[in-house]
This record gives sequence, C-alpha cells and structure tokens, in this order.
Amino acid sequence: MKNISLKEFYRNKKVLVTGHTGFKGSWMCQSLLELGACLCGYSLEYPTIPALFEMLDLKHHMNSIEGDIRNTESVIRTVKEFKPDVLFHMAAQPIVLESYKNPVYTYETNVMGTVNVMEAIRKCDTVESVVNITTDKVYKNNEWCWGYREDDRLNGYDPYSNSKSCSELVTSSYKNSFFDERELPVSTVRAGNVIGGGDFAADRIIPDAYRAACKNQNVRIRSPYSIRPYQHVLEPVFAYLLLAAKQAQKFEVAGSYNIGPESGNCVTTLEIVTKFCERWGNIKAEYIAVHTAHEAQFLKLDCSKFKQTIGWKPLWGIDEAVDKTVEVYQAIAGGQDVKGKVQEQIGKYMKQYSMTEKENGKDGTEI
Repeated sequence: MKNISLKEFYRNKKVLVTGHTGFKGSWMCQSLLELGACLCGYSLEYPTIPALFEMLDLKHHMNSIEGDIRNTESVIRTVKEFKPDVLFHMAAQPIVLESYKNPVYTYETNVMGTVNVMEAIRKCDTVESVVNITTDKVYKNNEWCWGYREDDRLNGYDPYSNSKSCSELVTSSYKNSFFDERELPVSTVRAGNVIGGGDFAADRIIPDAYRAACKNQNVRIRSPYSIRPYQHVLEPVFAYLLLAAKQAQKFEVAGSYNIGPESGNCVTTLEIVTKFCERWGNIKAEYIAVHTAHEAQFLKLDCSKFKQTIGWKPLWGIDEAVDKTVEVYQAIAGGQDVKGKVQEQIGKYMKQYSMTEKENGKDGTEI
C-alpha cells in the first residue's frame, strides 16, 4: 500500500465527528483543523465544566451541532445534510462507574447511538471511510498477563464495557448486511486509557489528580495496583486519522484493531499518579480504602495487527505522555494560552511522526 500524506488526504475533506465536545473529541477536532479538514460535529453540550472544547474555541472554527445521539431522526438528518466523506463515531457515555449508576442511559447511548450512526451512514452515499471508536474494555476480562488480541471474546463485564462490546457487534452486522457490498470501509478501534491536558471527567484518575493539585492536596487513589495501557490522547487520535485515510485507499484494510502503548508503558494507577505528582511538584499519591464497583485489575492490549497492517507505532512513552499532560494542565491552572499549547503539542507530534516515517525509509508520509 502506498504511504499517504495525512495533510493531502484531509485537506478540504468533509469530516463528521460524533461526540466532538468531549475530551478526546476536542483533541480530534483540533488535529483535523490543523490538517485542513472541513469539520462538522454532532454531540450534546459540553460534558464537563470547564470544557476543553470551549477553551480551544472550536465552535467558531467548525459546524458544531448540538444533538442527542439517541435521536434517530436528528442523527440521520445531520449526516444527510452535511454529506461527509469521513465519519468518526466517538459519542458515548464513557465512564465505568457512571454506567453502574445509569445503565439504561449507557446502553441507549452506546448501543442505539451506534445503530443510529450506522443507519445514517447507510442512507448517505457520500461517505467513503468510517471509524467507530470503542474501548479496550470490550473483551471478556480474564485478568491475563498477556495482551488481548482482536479475535478474543467480546463480553465486557460492566454496563459501559458491555455496551461497547454491543457497539462492536452492531457495527459488524451493518458491515456484513449493508456496507461490504458497496465496498464502504468501516473499522472499529479499541483504544487503551488515554491521558492528556484538558480532561475534566469525574472518576478518572488524571483529572482527579489535576483537581487535587489545584487545591495543593495529595491525590487519593482507590485502586493503586490496577494496571492499564495508558497513552497520550494524540496516539489514538492519529491512529484513527491514519486508519480512516488508509482504508479509504484500500477497502481490505478495514477491520477491528487495538490501539495501545508499548508493553513497558502499561503501568499501575499508583505509578502514573506518582509520575504526575513528581512532574507537578509539592503533592503525592495517597491510597484510600473504599468499596467500589467491579473494575478489571489487569488490562493490556496486543497491537501487533495494527502495527503490521497500518504501519503505525506509538511515539510517546509514559514519561513523555505525563509531561505533556501536566504541561497543558498547568497552562490551564495558570490562565495561560491553552489553545496555543495544544496546537504546539499537535505540531510536535506531527513533526515527530514525519521524522519517524522518513527514518524508516518511507516516502510521501509527511503529515
């Protein structure tokens, strides 16, 4: 497969992102704008206050539509009217603990939301590439010491994880029933835990660490020895962008993929919080014993398929990921230019990506 330039592919490309007002959606939208895309987003209003989406002033640089992914007619109308070339489905109820409190809403959003998006795509003939972003938690968790592969059994334990397993199955059914016959490439991507500046969600350890740091308090940890595949948010964002571009060139590339860090960067909650505290300064991790809902203790991904098929590999290890995360959070806390800092990090990532491709002897891959 010929290597491609992401700037060439996305320049003036009509791209629709569901869930664009969320943390990962905001990083995705800013990255697409840097690549020159014509951008439309469909989502509920900001999921948190403050919100990175607002800090980046994204609504003034794209077509931002406020709508509920559970509303079938609204989703179909949005896709029909915008006529996207590429669609990234990121809208979700993304928090495990919240799914225990509101399982019905979680299933409605994550399962029927996916059905609505797939149905909208079925009724739109302009779409040439689709990526549905799910989670590493779609697998039946056996607490294995090795990474899950794409053909391992899907059956997430909690309502969030299970609803994302269902989203995978919905996508597969639409592929088999409607999209394969028109050679529309549709992929699902199972990404590990992402970190990065600007995440303000409840019940996530890095946002919790940021809130504690702003109060000059120690960071309280519920499950210090849980191991997760932490990665900077730009790693999966550019993996999604690359996948959508490459499968648009070659239909056979489409499939289900894991996206995660190298094995050595899968760390415990205690380790990543300790790194955060050291980088921030004057705070430390503090374990608290509390009863909480079930969550997997060990989770790791085997990303060999994506590396071999797409030619991608992670660029930033856990230390650099934490450094970049704290850098943006401290800009936020200090009232500095957050958008400029985010753009700077996107620029550094794109430059490093291009340099890595050239070092590997690949031509035409400049972002």
